[in-house]
Amino acid sequence: MKYRALTVAREFGSGGGRIANTIAEWLDWKLLDNELIVAIARAARVDSKIVRHYDERVDSWLRRMNEEAVRGVAMAAGRPFNDEDIFDAHVMAALTRKIIEEAYASGNCVIVGRGAQCILEHKPDVFHVFVYAALRDRMHRLKSRLEPGADIALRIRTVDAERAKYLHQSFDRDWCDHRLYDLMIRSQEDEDSTARSIFYAMTGTGR
Repeated sequence: MKYRALTVAREFGSGGGRIANTIAEWLDWKLLDNELIVAIARAARVDSKIVRHYDERVDSWLRRMNEEAVRGVAMAAGRPFNDEDIFDAHVMAALTRKIIEEAYASGNCVIVGRGAQCILEHKPDVFHVFVYAALRDRMHRLKSRLEPGADIALRIRTVDAERAKYLHQSFDRDWCDHRLYDLMIRSQEDEDSTARSIFYAMTGTGR
């Protein structure tokens, strides 16, 4: 099978983002990770900081209630209400899906997270990977990335929970469901070795 896209779901601190970047460089493919944030911000005409706030997150019930109230006020005033009036997790998810589908149509892309494994689940020419790691390895990686004094274990639990909740609410799927992936792999301290394993599983050739 010749694949036209690779999706990489990853536990926080597993090194999955860097591994995806390495494979994209080896394949000379486009990487959609932080670039996806920029593309969504451009499409929605909002600051990328706002987009990053909603990245792989869902709205709280209070936020959704407030949005419904705003819609109600707009309708009572006789003013048409458009999704563009509020940038929220719902708008973020819709734009994410659109950009991922466009990237797949163009081909030769590596897509990190954002539910791409669900959006492209039924495309036979997409290879899906889930990268995980031991907690001690994740904490070691994040020690140099997070701000001094950060509760690393808590941050890991929080981010992973947000990603799992995003997949459940957006696609009604379990983030760790093995049926979503062609390969679930534990990353090693040498991230290139993990990247080589994924590369071989996907292409049948070595690096």
